[in-house]
Amino acid sequence: MSEKTEKIVYISTNGGENPEKATLPFVLANAALAMEVEAVVALQGPAVTLAKGDCLNHVFAAGLPPLKDLVKSFLEQGGRLMVCVPCIRERKIDEADLIEGSELMAAAKLTQEILSANATLVY
Repeated sequence: MSEKTEKIVYISTNGGENPEKATLPFVLANAALAMEVEAVVALQGPAVTLAKGDCLNHVFAAGLPPLKDLVKSFLEQGGRLMVCVPCIRERKIDEADLIEGSELMAAAKLTQEILSANATLVY
């Protein structure tokens, strides 16, 4: 692997109300990690609910692996899951209730991730 790794950021704005759009960033992020590309998934807006407790156990998109399995694989492969602090506060989600492996972020931190990435996609 080269000294400078390629990096991609997926910004997810969909929670369990849209299972397909909530799942697709994790399908792509797992593929990126398998290709030795650094992958970051940033949850914003309704997507932050995915990082709460057992929410992942209830999100299934037709034709795709269960979201809980994709997130587990993503984190085990070294993917970074970032969660918007203002978004969880707005939804009264306590930081202690977030799944293990979540990183807290706000605008400046996400902007730094985007600026250091080769590409950014929004779902």
